[in-house]
This record gives sequence, structure tokens and C-alpha cells, in this order.
Amino acid sequence: MIDLYYWTTPNGHKITLFLEEAGLEYKLHPINISKGEQFAADFLKISPNNRIPAIIDQAPTDGGAPISLFESGAILLYLAEKTGKFLATDLRERQQVLQWLFWQMGGLGPMAGQNHHFGRFAPEKIPYAIKRYTDETARLYGVLDKRLAQATFVGGDHYSIADMAIYPWIVPYEMQNQKLEDFPHLKRWFETIKARPATVKAYEWTAKVNPPKP
Repeated sequence: MIDLYYWTTPNGHKITLFLEEAGLEYKLHPINISKGEQFAADFLKISPNNRIPAIIDQAPTDGGAPISLFESGAILLYLAEKTGKFLATDLRERQQVLQWLFWQMGGLGPMAGQNHHFGRFAPEKIPYAIKRYTDETARLYGVLDKRLAQATFVGGDHYSIADMAIYPWIVPYEMQNQKLEDFPHLKRWFETIKARPATVKAYEWTAKVNPPKP
């Protein structure tokens, strides 16, 4: 059993994507970040950086005590190694997957996150910041598009944790002032992942725990 501490953000969706794809049993614990629940003392014991997602694996493969992890990339890597799924054993494909996972963690996620903040949530509209992060997001989309012109999935021929990490950050492309039509290879990849049954199930949690306000 995996206990998942989650909210309906791109980083939260990464983990539900994996759990649904792998068919792992899990229990979801909503952490409403709009209400500050990520600062609760009990949650900070699991996630000292007060960010979702975090997990507790109640049955780690070493047979020892439960393991808790925070940081979405570390969680994806842990779950892939635990299950032997969605991370290639072939040396070259494995390294492709890992470098694109870290590309998302260090590039796409932070830049798109700043794009969201300055474009939608900042109390003061700062044209320089909006243009800076919109342009950088477009550049990163272009990098991804070029990669996907060469391969079916980000890591190569097989769907992997790199795709699961990247896809949720592309879902809000309109909020990021991007058009998928400008990136045809990315668009093909995006539509392929969107149609996967596990993706559909993972995103059903949004309506259950954080439905759109009328």
C-alpha cells in the first residue's frame, strides 16, 4: 500500500499517473494547499519542504519499516525501481529517461511555474516577467518538440517516468500562453498520453477532491 499525499497540481498528477499505470494499491490523502494544509506538523514530518506530493510506502522491498519520500522526481524514480516498470534496464535508454526526468525537474517545471505565477496569480502584472517566462516556456516546448521528432516517447520507444513527469506540465498549456499547434511532435505525444486509460483515471481525482468552482 502506498499512502499518497496529494493535491491537483502538475507535480501531484505525476504520481497518480504512475500509480494508475502500474496498478499499485494506494490511498490518497488530499493536502489542500490553498488552505495551507501543507504546513501542518504531521505533513512536515513526511515532506520537510512543505510541498506535495509525498508518499509513504508501507511495504518497501527490503521488508523493513515504511519509507517516506518527498520530491516528485525522487518518488517516480523510487516507484519505478520498486516495481521494475517505466524505467528501462538498457543503459542508453535508461539514461535518456533520467536526463529528461531531470530536465523537467530543473527546467520545465520551474519555468512553467513562474509563467503561471506572473501570468495569472501575481497581484501586480509585470510585463517583463510575463514575457520572460512565456518565452522561456516556449523555448522549452521547442526543445521537447525536437526530441519527440526523433522518438515516440521522451526516453525512446517506451512510455516512462520521464513522460509522466513532463505531461502534467503541458496540460495547462493555454495558461502558459502556448499553442500545441506550434509544436506538432509534442502535440502528437500529448494526445497519445491523454488517451491512455490510466491518464484518464489519474485525472478523475481532480473532480473528486478539487472540483472546479461554479
